[in-house]
Amino acid sequence: MSDAAIVIEGAVCKPGSFTRQELMVLPVEGRIADVGEVVPHRQGEAVRLGWLLDESRPDDSATHVTLHSADGFSASIPLDEVRDTGLIIFQLDGQPLPESAGGPFRFLIPAAAACRTAEVDACANVKALVRIELTVGKGVDTRYGKIDE
Repeated sequence: MSDAAIVIEGAVCKPGSFTRQELMVLPVEGRIADVGEVVPHRQGEAVRLGWLLDESRPDDSATHVTLHSADGFSASIPLDEVRDTGLIIFQLDGQPLPESAGGPFRFLIPAAAACRTAEVDACANVKALVRIELTVGKGVDTRYGKIDE
């Protein structure tokens, strides 16, 4: 699990990936030391989605962020709605985020709507996140049992 990385690709000028170790050294302004202070009943340390995207330099044409899990699940949501609020939890108690908690990386939207009630809903809180893809228009979205593109 220590070699796990999140890949960022698609409509970005600088595709790449980030390991847990690389997330740990991002500027403190880009991290949340205790997610529970932002989202009650959640635990772990997180990095802000916007900081990772700034490193990858999104293309101006990007409209959506598609979050892909290791098991093929994906959620595609408007980039503007989560760029500044989306979090990626990457460790718990100084250790890699365990699979039982959605690790090694878990995407979290603070104050997300209930599933199936809005485009940016709790069903877009992707466990086992492996890839973040920026797209022009909605990307692959399997949240509700069918593929929406």
